[in-house]
Amino acid sequence: MIRHGLPSYIWRKSSYSETTGPTCIEMQLTHDGSIAVGDSKDRTRGAFIFTPHAWATFLHSIRTGTLPAQGPR
Repeated sequence: MIRHGLPSYIWRKSSYSETTGPTCIEMQLTHDGSIAVGDSKDRTRGAFIFTPHAWATFLHSIRTGTLPAQGPR
């Protein structure tokens, strides 16, 4: 799901994002407890919304290298 109009003062930029490059992502905890992840260079596109469980599973998969590779489209 995509959500728009989230408060700009709550966004936290990833420590892995470049400060001047085109690959900056940021996240925030929403008022309903979801995790919002968006592009800091273009907030008008909205943010992807995840449940805390889905976000934790995603991060765990990245950290452990178990995230399945996606083939060409």
